Amino acid sequence: MVMEDNSNRFEIAGHPIEARPLSPGLYLVATPIGNLGDITIRALETIAGCDILACEDTRVTRKLLDRFAIRKRPYAYHEHNAEKAGEKLMEALSEGKTVALVSDAGTPLVSDPGYRLAQQAIAADVKVVPIPGASAPLAALVGAGLPSDAFLFAGFLPGKDKARRDRLTELSDVPATLAFFESPHRIAATLDAASEVLGGERPAAVCRELTKTHETFRRGSLAELADLYRDETVKGEIVLLIGPPLAGAAPDAGDVTALLKKLAAEMPAAKAAAQAAKETGLPRKELYQQLLALKDG
Repeated sequence: MVMEDNSNRFEIAGHPIEARPLSPGLYLVATPIGNLGDITIRALETIAGCDILACEDTRVTRKLLDRFAIRKRPYAYHEHNAEKAGEKLMEALSEGKTVALVSDAGTPLVSDPGYRLAQQAIAADVKVVPIPGASAPLAALVGAGLPSDAFLFAGFLPGKDKARRDRLTELSDVPATLAFFESPHRIAATLDAASEVLGGERPAAVCRELTKTHETFRRGSLAELADLYRDETVKGEIVLLIGPPLAGAAPDAGDVTALLKKLAAEMPAAKAAAQAAKETGLPRKELYQQLLALKDG
């Protein structure tokens, strides 16, 4: 059985506040992605007022609790113990308890196992309540200056180069801004792949350490950003945004064919297709297939 904690107070700027009672259910609480000041009043009330507080990493959540003088004992629920811990949390929910689930940063269920608990709760007819707040993809979208009328959050790209390029190819024609989480040691390879697969002229933004002291936005074409990050040491958490396919007239088919023939005479087919993608903005895979067809012809 998960231990309950009946302390239901929190503090803002040294002023103690009593949390209002919560009705039974599972509360999915968004927490700050860096700046602890981004927490919402409703989130603090929910965390302080719940019977059980579940989190990814108790050490990370403890920093948030200490900041607002919340005397809760967080209960670990993460990828490696989700099955066993989830059973205990569901047992508490079935008894009419209030369970609040937080992630290490941002909104629960985005790149964490919380969706499993939410599915179990819904299947058991337990009330599920979202407590909205900070979100890294939305913060990046707001600051990047790319089209925001339609966007697709696609999580993490695969780690291996071929799988990464295949996934980018699948997304190449989506008429929306694409949002990815990316690690600092892979951002250079990802930008190179995106530039070749999606076309180097496509606009993009690398959004790093959002809401933190060293927050940075770097904006430009995929080709420009790939060149910028190719030999740069990067630290911190990253959201990569890639604008939708560029509107406008397609390159003349005859010009594309002539360019492919010229490049193929100077370099291997794969490299020629990549270079043609940078110069025309057309998908690398499409150009590679066209080049193979030319050679077969």
